[in-house]
Amino acid sequence: MTISNALASIAVENLPESLVWYEYLFGRSADARPMQSAAEWKLPGGGWVHVASDADRAGASVLMLIVDDIAEELGRLDMHGIKPVSKAIGDFFKTAKLRDPDGNLIVLTQPQPGTY
Repeated sequence: MTISNALASIAVENLPESLVWYEYLFGRSADARPMQSAAEWKLPGGGWVHVASDADRAGASVLMLIVDDIAEELGRLDMHGIKPVSKAIGDFFKTAKLRDPDGNLIVLTQPQPGTY
């Protein structure tokens, strides 16, 4: 099997309400709206994040995003009222955990220098 890319999926109950939150998270509007019930963001390093209406699974998704500067991202998100529910610094990564309006877990992580 040859894998050429990946699409991470986040289930939300109400896509129109969640779009605002995810636009703040990604700092822009969705790159694609393949259907009325879904929005997608292309990541600079490859791959996509797919946010879709799915009331049965809403709140059970987990997404980890690797960022260059976690402090900068948290400062930007704080301007929109998005605050981490927890933060940690380990030997290999700094992390901040966020929850979207449905309770999905979004983890921002920044590798420590020389580890990733």
